[in-house]
Amino acid sequence: MVRGLCPKFDVEAYLAGNLTPVYFGSAINSFGVNELLDGLVAHAPPPRPQPTRERLVDPTEDKVSGVIFKIQANMDPKHRDRIAFLRLCSGHFKRGMKLKHVRTDKLIALNNPVLFLAQDRELAEEAWAGDIIGIPNHGNLHIGDALTEGEELHFTGIPSFAPEYLQNVRPDDPMKAKHLGRALQQLAEEGAAAVFKPRLGFDWIVGVVGMLQFEVLADRIRTEYDIPVHFEPTSLITARWVEADDDTLMKKFIKANETAIADDHRGDPVFLARNAWHLDRAAEDWPDVRFVKTKEQVA
Repeated sequence: MVRGLCPKFDVEAYLAGNLTPVYFGSAINSFGVNELLDGLVAHAPPPRPQPTRERLVDPTEDKVSGVIFKIQANMDPKHRDRIAFLRLCSGHFKRGMKLKHVRTDKLIALNNPVLFLAQDRELAEEAWAGDIIGIPNHGNLHIGDALTEGEELHFTGIPSFAPEYLQNVRPDDPMKAKHLGRALQQLAEEGAAAVFKPRLGFDWIVGVVGMLQFEVLADRIRTEYDIPVHFEPTSLITARWVEADDDTLMKKFIKANETAIADDHRGDPVFLARNAWHLDRAAEDWPDVRFVKTKEQVA
């Protein structure tokens, strides 16, 4: 049935992003696993040039460069670890290298990078463009951060999307409100959800793209941070990042709309709309302010 209904595998269409190969198997029974791995070896595309604000980074370049595209907290719950995943975009990386953290303009010595295979970890003695290594960190690395051998690069192509659903979140124990704030900050840095702190008020607002994410977040906060929480409906329907070329204009806008302004986990201002009319009216009244639905995570 599959062979009769599905088109044949076309390597060119796959490499162009127009076709997805499907493998049938069962990991629990070790059926089809080797075929899947062989397929990855045979057909996985080579490293591609990566766009930055400054130029296109070619994977064949000698200098090491890479971008943080994922943060994962509590991969080992016993140690409360945080791993930043670095995609190498160019060069030959060796363990112990000192790379420039472009956002902070500081050198970071990568003495304990790790490679992952399922649940196993091993020290990454070396890696090349296209490889992904894990960097243990304590919150100093963010999604979109660039690490280079000295060049100022700002990688693009990692978007944040405005959430479709917004709810208030509160701890069952009010004494753990401060701890909840830290947990939400870490989850927001992962990209698991959008987290907003209104300029007026004490509640945290969490934004997601699907309702099921609220249940997942509540379970993670309870199991990983030992903070039972509950989510509550809010009158808000959407959020938009706000930008303007004139700093004075931005300050005036924020002051005039202070009850609807919050900050995301990076400290960027966000407009929280009660309904579509509220958002449209704000855009009409402030034509030189941009209400952004999709924002690049560029450090």
